[in-house]
Amino acid sequence: MNGQKEKQKQSEEKELKKEGEEIKEEKRGNLETIGESEGTKKKLSECLCKREEYLDGWKRERAGFLNYKKEELERLGGLMKYANEGLILKFLPILDNFHIAEKEIQEELRKDKCVEGLLSIKSQIMDFLKKQGVEEIKSIGEKFDPNFMEAVGEIETKEKENGVVAEEVKKGYLFQGKIIRPVKVKVAK
Repeated sequence: MNGQKEKQKQSEEKELKKEGEEIKEEKRGNLETIGESEGTKKKLSECLCKREEYLDGWKRERAGFLNYKKEELERLGGLMKYANEGLILKFLPILDNFHIAEKEIQEELRKDKCVEGLLSIKSQIMDFLKKQGVEEIKSIGEKFDPNFMEAVGEIETKEKENGVVAEEVKKGYLFQGKIIRPVKVKVAK
């Protein structure tokens, strides 16, 4: 039994020595860590600064891209808005012919089915153009406005004031608020 007690005592002493050495190693490690932590803090600080710099740069680039995207969408919207302008300009002479034909129809023929059909087609074209954003420029009885009207002649009359539109020669139109064809008029003198 004594032998066992001695072995136990020796093993306890060995364990104590081991623990002591471990504590010494731990202290040494802590001292080294303290020295390393100052260097690590500098590196960490540098990394944080770089991170902020990169993040700010990324944010600026993202904002720039979003602005570019918004501008491009607006530009494309503008292009789409006026893309139909050429087609509408080609439609206007056809509409002019309907207006001329309507003026020339005698009153007794207006109830004829063929005439009603033609006038119905004219009305459908006008509705279609209105839905596309085309508006007729009103001119008869209005003061002459060179921004919307083109004077092609003068008419001597006492019924209207000087400078007022007396006759409309050719209709004018706005497309999405933009003049695509001015009204051709004769002005009272």
